[in-house]
Amino acid sequence: MKRFASMTLAAVLISSAAYAAPVELTLWHMEQPPQRVQRIQEMLDAFNDSHPDISVSQEPQSWGEVYAKAPAALAAGAGPDMIFTIPDFTPVLKDLGKVQSVADFVEKLDSEHHFIPATLEPYTYDDGVWAVPLYNMSMNMWYRKSEFEKAGISVPETWDDWLKAAETLATSEMYGIGVPANKQLYTDQTIYSVMANGGASELYNEDGTLRFDNPETVAAYDFYSKLVALSPPDVNSWTWGEAEACFTSKSCGMIMQFSVISTYDTQGGGAPEDLGIAAIPTKNAGGEHNTIAYPNGVMLLTDDKAKTEAFETFVSWLLEPENYGKFLNMEPGLFMPVTEDGAKAESFWSDPMVEKYKPQIETAIANSKNGKLFGFTSGRIFPSIAAISAQNLLAATVQDVTVSGDSAADAVAAGQKTMEEAAE
Repeated sequence: MKRFASMTLAAVLISSAAYAAPVELTLWHMEQPPQRVQRIQEMLDAFNDSHPDISVSQEPQSWGEVYAKAPAALAAGAGPDMIFTIPDFTPVLKDLGKVQSVADFVEKLDSEHHFIPATLEPYTYDDGVWAVPLYNMSMNMWYRKSEFEKAGISVPETWDDWLKAAETLATSEMYGIGVPANKQLYTDQTIYSVMANGGASELYNEDGTLRFDNPETVAAYDFYSKLVALSPPDVNSWTWGEAEACFTSKSCGMIMQFSVISTYDTQGGGAPEDLGIAAIPTKNAGGEHNTIAYPNGVMLLTDDKAKTEAFETFVSWLLEPENYGKFLNMEPGLFMPVTEDGAKAESFWSDPMVEKYKPQIETAIANSKNGKLFGFTSGRIFPSIAAISAQNLLAATVQDVTVSGDSAADAVAAGQKTMEEAAE
């Protein structure tokens, strides 16, 4: 009888375990293009099938809304359990006390996969690590080799070369270049890529005061306004998609973009060997080619023990080389590895699109090694960068020059004042 009772109890426990509800995790991310949403869903389906005790679901968001939407959702107790992030978005939620440090978890992952140090640095401060790096992005200059050959020009190395190339490429059927002038994140990224190549990569002094208003920044804005003048007239409303469309339709001779490979391959009708990629030109000959780079990460927004363990299980699974390449290739050529073993992963390099555009992707990875991000340079991180980034104040200064007609010097001086007010 005693043996029967034990067997019954065991059966009940097994039955309870078998039917226990899985731990549910909600993921917010800002990778809205349909092919990225589909690839993320494929990854979640594979993870959920192999981990029946955990269920991860996605809710795509937009970068244009998430800076306001995420804090409001968390305040209402309806936010996600984890969310993809970039360095300047992280302080927005961290200041609410919602982001959990993942320092110990990152240390474990680092011992297994070896993170590229530059991808961890922007998330490491205030005695914590506030996101797990997942993928990197860096801005490049894209062009068609055949158009350069037809115009008799070489890949520009300096700002003077670049301006001359844009002027030479301009015809009645094509703008020499296309750079955005919208008050939006894309313009923040392109103007900073120019600033970083003109000695103006630092927004802050060592004491945390702003140094935006300086001769190098003024020179960068003045040069950028000349590129805007050679761009299509609707660049005041451009985001990333309009730039890619202009390039793939051969309406723009050059653009600055993280990647154009997917749209070029599917809509551009061009041969892979004709797609040119180069580092952003520098102000003077012999200078180091810098660019803006974003190590994207994932933040943990819950202190629930079961959900924290489920988060660690999911992220660990995602970074395994056999899974990681497929995740990165949700947009081939755009998302670069942040781990040493990820950079060698067969799952990354065996993707048909990656194989087809391997030289361009190798160049993009090389360019990303000189990646910088405004507010996160020189190992100093000041919280006010979140307000400056959220309000797109670098881009607003571009509009002061290209739309309002202010001189670069006046616009940069006004931009410094606006940044100081935002930082208060």
